[in-house]
Amino acid sequence: MTSLAKGAPDVLVSARGLQVHFPIRSGGALRRTTGALRAVDGVDLDVYRGETLGLVGESGCGKSTLGNALLRLVPPTGGTVTFDGLDVTGMGRRQLRELRRRAGMVFQDPFASLDPRRTVAQTVSEPLEVHGLHPGRQARAARVRELLELVGLDPAVAARYPHEFSGGQRQRVGIARALAGEPDFLVCDEAIASLDVSVQAQVLNLLRRLQRQLGLTLLFISHDLSAVRHVSDRIAVMYLGRVVEVGPAAAVAAEPQMPYTRALLSAVPLPHPELERSRQRIVLRGDVPSPSRVPSGCRFRTRCPFVFEPCPDVDPALQPVGSTPGHVAACHLHGVVGTPVDGSGSTPAASGPPGATASAVRGTG
Repeated sequence: MTSLAKGAPDVLVSARGLQVHFPIRSGGALRRTTGALRAVDGVDLDVYRGETLGLVGESGCGKSTLGNALLRLVPPTGGTVTFDGLDVTGMGRRQLRELRRRAGMVFQDPFASLDPRRTVAQTVSEPLEVHGLHPGRQARAARVRELLELVGLDPAVAARYPHEFSGGQRQRVGIARALAGEPDFLVCDEAIASLDVSVQAQVLNLLRRLQRQLGLTLLFISHDLSAVRHVSDRIAVMYLGRVVEVGPAAAVAAEPQMPYTRALLSAVPLPHPELERSRQRIVLRGDVPSPSRVPSGCRFRTRCPFVFEPCPDVDPALQPVGSTPGHVAACHLHGVVGTPVDGSGSTPAASGPPGATASAVRGTG
């Protein structure tokens, strides 16, 4: 990992040029590879120690695959991932075991992620046994009770099975299991998507409390921008395998610099009836392109209302935007910066489209 400037945030997890491509095979007897599904396709992303980074985007944009790749639950096709300065992509089995202790995951489905044949005590204590933490039956039982209390469950439920709990309670068990290894980093993969709205709020508040109390670093993955905005210090927006905007949560919510981010924000309902009726809603045209046939240049250009000449010819790079430090976006409306699709590698001089400026992207909604 590159050294950080004095006073700069400490980077715990870093991805550079990260790719996860899944082969597409023919249905014939030879089963030949005919292409690749580019789920994650050249992601550069830093997660700072002690922060909550929200990762948001439409279904199928590669969010969950990115989270899995950061923990090497799926093997990267290209690029690098570092965790606390260590190269995750080159780790052996022993190093991966240590990574599994320091970096955990809370899964989307709180029922499918729990073994129905194991009690809560057996589920939560399994990481303690695997990593040799709190040796001894009594010490581990005491630690299980502590973890259940930490996530708001009565320790008396330790002998029960997953089918005896509600969805929110099962998710709390999943969080307790993820915390059992005493991790530094948690990936919460759509952790509230399958829960009722009232229960979602409880789990979000629980995650916020745990993050502050334990000093955790969280990657919170969701398609719900309102939830992401509630828990995150920074927000990263993902589209078709690529991160297209990153910045402080308040800046991304108040001044989105990418047309796609504006469209996502416009879909978030407002709690005030009059504001909800009068707000500007942006409806994107067309469908999300297939990750096996990614458009040339800007990936969002087939649905963008501001598309102009450089968009199909230059693959945009993340560049500083807006008035808030640390706010970056990959959009030619802020200057044509990126790599030409012919692969020459040159970077065009910054310029803007005629008649379309950054203010047009921000809008008034």
